[in-house]
Amino acid sequence: MSRSKTAPKRPAKRPTKNPVKNSVMPTPRGASTADDTQATIRGLRSKLKAAERRVAELEAAADTDFLLEIPNRRGFERELTRAVAYMKRYRASGALIVLDVDRLKPINDSFGHAAGDEVLKAIAATLTRQIRASDVVGRLGGDEFALLLWNLSETDAKAKAAAFEQAIDELSFVFRGQHVTAGASVGVALLGAQSDSGRAMEEADAAMYVRKASRRHEPRIRLVSN
Repeated sequence: MSRSKTAPKRPAKRPTKNPVKNSVMPTPRGASTADDTQATIRGLRSKLKAAERRVAELEAAADTDFLLEIPNRRGFERELTRAVAYMKRYRASGALIVLDVDRLKPINDSFGHAAGDEVLKAIAATLTRQIRASDVVGRLGGDEFALLLWNLSETDAKAKAAAFEQAIDELSFVFRGQHVTAGASVGVALLGAQSDSGRAMEEADAAMYVRKASRRHEPRIRLVSN
């Protein structure tokens, strides 16, 4: 009697492991959206700061005389208005001085506007050197300047005005071999708690014209000997 051979049992197959190495877990959709929002906010803030800087630059340019790099009429009147408001609140005092160059037009006519610009630059530099850091010098337009001076008595303000006149009278320029002087006439208005910026400007301007008449400058260029 033959025995039937039973086939050997094969070992059961173990499940194959296929680990994914260095796999990147997907970012939750909500986290990605939050990151994008934050990046957008940072970008908008950066653009806003750049726009604010540009606005400040444009405002400063609008208040500045492009030739002399001092406040123009708009900028000076703004400073004067602020100063008067401060004086009213804190009962401070000061002086407004308006200065008119006496012979700028004949200098322009005889030697050109480049010569006139040189005169204006020298006058602006002269005035700036003689004021304090808290004071303001501006160009109202053409050949007219204005100065805002803090904490001056009437006597001190008039003495300062005379010093400005003298300093500008002593300036001398050489154009086409000729020595030329310009000169200036100055008017003063005192500032205090009762002041109004518009009226103060009118008073200083009127005083300047009275002073100009008293100096009796001839409408021509005065030459100094070579």
